Amino acid sequence: MITLESGSISLINITISFLLCVIVLKCLSQLVNGFWIIPKRLEKCLNQQGLIGNSYKFLVGDLKENSRLRDQAFNKPFPFTHYYFPRTQPLLHNLLESSGGDRRCYTWMGPVPTVLITEHELIRDVFTRMNLFKKPKLNYLLEILLSGLVQYEGEKWAKHRKLINPAFHTQKLKFMLPAFQTSISEELEKWEGLVTKTGSAEIDVWPSLLSITADAISRAAFGSSFQDGRKIFDLITEQKDIVMRNMKFSFIPGWKYFPTKAKKRLDETHKEIQDLLNGIIGKRKKAMEVGEAAKDDVLGILLESNFREAKLMETQNVGGKKQYALSFLEMVEECKLFYNAGQETTAVLLVWTMILLGKHQDWQAQAREEVLATFGHNQPDFDGLNNRLKIVTMILYEVLRLYPPIGATSRRLYDRETKVGDLTVPPGVVLSLSIIHAHLDPKVWGDDAKEFNPERFSQGINKATKGTNAYLPFGWGPRICIGQNFALIEAKMVMAIILQRYSFELSPSYIHAPTSFIAVSPQHGAHIILHRL
Repeated sequence: MITLESGSISLINITISFLLCVIVLKCLSQLVNGFWIIPKRLEKCLNQQGLIGNSYKFLVGDLKENSRLRDQAFNKPFPFTHYYFPRTQPLLHNLLESSGGDRRCYTWMGPVPTVLITEHELIRDVFTRMNLFKKPKLNYLLEILLSGLVQYEGEKWAKHRKLINPAFHTQKLKFMLPAFQTSISEELEKWEGLVTKTGSAEIDVWPSLLSITADAISRAAFGSSFQDGRKIFDLITEQKDIVMRNMKFSFIPGWKYFPTKAKKRLDETHKEIQDLLNGIIGKRKKAMEVGEAAKDDVLGILLESNFREAKLMETQNVGGKKQYALSFLEMVEECKLFYNAGQETTAVLLVWTMILLGKHQDWQAQAREEVLATFGHNQPDFDGLNNRLKIVTMILYEVLRLYPPIGATSRRLYDRETKVGDLTVPPGVVLSLSIIHAHLDPKVWGDDAKEFNPERFSQGINKATKGTNAYLPFGWGPRICIGQNFALIEAKMVMAIILQRYSFELSPSYIHAPTSFIAVSPQHGAHIILHRL
């Protein structure tokens, strides 16, 4: 009997060991396939089409080399030029140069090849075919910052877009102007304290503009709960810093499971943000459920839209299709995304506008003359901002052309081989769509494509692009940025109030150093000399 039991135990042990070996071998096979066989096959396909890129390095690809070149670039002086691609993407720039100018190159984001697309026709084509070219799945770190509408696909994306859209309708934005005005006035009071004695002062306006847009979004999004909104912004800023410092580790398999100090703090900040948003949204939701009217801030409009859809979901199916409403967690994610995307987009537009107007005093004078003719020294109103600031609008369009908030965006092909122009793209390849190159193409914009010239927009965007639709600061196609009107109205408001109160010029201490993590921002700030009018 003992012998039989021992034999049974031995058989069980052998079976378990065999199964473990099978599991380990399968995992190893998947790792080898994903991190070597597939990348090398894709490399061969791209090389055969004449694309230039480095040979794939196991696991890390070009990450180490790209990080080294960026560190070098960020520590070197840079001339005041609007072609900053060599500084923000030095590896791609070097590959472009070695390609003889035919703009056919690729880099490796870990084991994933990323092909650079610079032609505006191809960029629009990829944007338009959203069901084929999808957002790349984010690594753990970026997923923390960019969840929500921006990453959804298919039916889920359509549902969220439909429910969020009303919050960004142009007519709804007029109710947010008081929030913008309060945020701007409070920050400019600090400027006034600095210029009181002499009438002039040198200020790094970049932190101020970040503060204005953070406060404006907190007020416009959450109304009376804006102080909690500011806490959320501070936590998100901390998250961005942690993500930037640890991005180079994010492609190591299983890194997100390592019990690092960074991982622990990211988890803590994520929970704090969730708790704050849960509190804000929960209070509003309860108030609406007992009959209180929705407020005219972004959260109120979003809740109202979601509430109507939820009631519809209870009563009917339209065309046999189930009606949806956002879950509580989805509401939280959309609010967080609004912070991340909206605040920085407007801040970078404002900072480059002040830098360029500080350098081009003639355009600053024209803009101020238009603002004073439209509003005098009164608070700017919605109609004037939306319809009557032609010169200010031309300037903002030109700033967005030279310094689009997102210099490049990505799409990945998952399902089947397809053509983009004359390029055959196999599944698994990411396309990096370079907005910067589309905006500097001399065939579209003329010989002065790399110069600041708002006059090119005097007859509108279509005329400026010669009918090519090569202007893509907010993307293109069905996924075009939902918050573009919000950003433009806020930027016009901020610039109008600044121009009413101050003239300004670039300080001799200003260092031109565009950099990019998510948005194109000034690495060393924006030192401006203000003069009270």
